Parts: sequence; structure tokens; C-alpha cells
Amino acid sequence: MEIKDAVTVLAAMAQETRLAVFRALVVAGPEGLSAGRIADTLAVAPATLSFHLKELDRAGLVIARQDGRYVIYAANFEQMGALLGFLTENCCRGDSTRCAPANTGTETGTETANCCPPTAPRH
Repeated sequence: MEIKDAVTVLAAMAQETRLAVFRALVVAGPEGLSAGRIADTLAVAPATLSFHLKELDRAGLVIARQDGRYVIYAANFEQMGALLGFLTENCCRGDSTRCAPANTGTETGTETANCCPPTAPRH
């Protein structure tokens, strides 16, 4: 992923409703959700949702498919992976053996990034 593409993707997600839509689609998985289901779940007006879905589509974050009368939206996991790869490609100065997945902190209620071990300087 090029930096210009990363900026487009990050800009699309840098809005509360769009981030909520994308997260709902990630939870739904490859099956996706209809626009109506997304609108109901997030309590978003259809016209507003349409605008936000268009922005997510422009950034390549959603995949839309026709299913009868409905349009089903799903998260584009390939694009999400490309963004994560771009953001972490130089983690720990490129030494992937020092990097670990992020700890969600669900046990403690806090989130910590485990990119670098505690003894290594944070970047």
C-alpha cells in the first residue's frame, strides 16, 4: 500500500459513523449486512448511511453485492490487512521477531500495544 492510499483509508475511517459501520461489518464477517440492517443496528438514517457507505467504498474498505432486492455490504478484509501491514511494516525497526500482536487488555480494561517488548525502547 502506498502512503496516498493509506491516507485515503485512514481518512475514511476518521469519522465516528463510518468507523462504527466498518466495525459492524468486521463483526458480521464475509456474509456482510444489508444497508437496512446496518441502519437499524446503528440507528443511522438511510440517506446518511448511504453517504458513509459511499466514502467507505471509495476507500476500498467495503465490498457491495446484490442479493435479490438488497445490497449486502461486507468489510474488505484484504484492504484492512493491507492497511495494517502498511502501518506495521517497520515495527521494531523491521525485526518481526520482536513484534507481537496487540493485547486487547480485556482482562484489565486497558489496551496496550505489544509491538516492542517492555525492555526495548518504544517508537
